[in-house]
Amino acid sequence: MKKYAFLLCFTLLFLSACKKETPAQLYKIEAKQIITDSTTKEKQSVTDVINPYKKQLNEQLDAVLCYTSSDLTRTDGALESSLGNLMADICFEQATPVLNKQINKSADFVLFNYGGIRAPIAKGNITARNAFEVMPFENELVLVELTGSKVEELLNYLAVNKKAHPVANITLQIKDNQYYNVHISNKTFDATKNYFILTSDYLQEGGDKMSFFKNPVSLHKTSYKIRTALIDYFKKTDSITPKLDNRFTYAN
Repeated sequence: MKKYAFLLCFTLLFLSACKKETPAQLYKIEAKQIITDSTTKEKQSVTDVINPYKKQLNEQLDAVLCYTSSDLTRTDGALESSLGNLMADICFEQATPVLNKQINKSADFVLFNYGGIRAPIAKGNITARNAFEVMPFENELVLVELTGSKVEELLNYLAVNKKAHPVANITLQIKDNQYYNVHISNKTFDATKNYFILTSDYLQEGGDKMSFFKNPVSLHKTSYKIRTALIDYFKKTDSITPKLDNRFTYAN
C-alpha cells in the first residue's frame, strides 16, 4: 500500500512540474488625473535639486552674444525681411566650411520657409535664448541637389506663393505668378544645370508643400542644426545691422 501511495505522489508531482504556467494577463488599467495649476504646491526636495541646473541654464541662455541696432522681424518687407535675410545669410556662411569639410561641396543658394521663423528679435542685446525663440525646432541643415527642371518648380512655388521665404545667394523678381531675372551666385539661372540648395530637413521631406525637394539627385545631411548655426554666428559677431537688399521683389 505504501508503494502505491508513493507512486501516486510521485506521479502527481511530475505532472505538476510538467504543467505549463498560465501566461500573465493584464487584469485592468487604472489612471488618475492630477491637475496642476498656479495653486499646485512645489515639493521642496525636488525644487532644491532642480534649481541649480535651472539657474545655470538660464545664465547660459541669457548671456549676451551680440547686439542689433534695430528690430529684426519677418514682416518688415513684402517678399523679404530683415530676419529672413539674416537667417538665410547666416546659414549660408556657417554651413559653407561644414560642407567643404564633410563632402568638399558648397551650396549654390539657400531657401527656408516663412513660417519657420517663430519669433522676432527686438533691438538691443541678442542672446542664445533669442536663437531658441526664433528656431525652437530641432531642424538640421541639409544640402539638396536638384535638376534645373526641379529648380524651376521651386521658382514657380515662390512666384505663386508670394511669401517672404528666406533666401540667400539668389535674386529674383515675380509678377503675375511668373518669375523673372533669376540669378544664382551672380550668374543667370541655367535650367540645364543641377544646383545644390541649402535648406532644412523638414522642407526637404516636403514640409510647407515644398514637394520639389523630395527625391533629389543627391542629399547630404550635415547634422548641423539651424539654431546652432545662429548661435555660432552670434558668438563671433559684435553687431548686426538689418538689411533689405531687394534679393526677392516684385517686377515693375
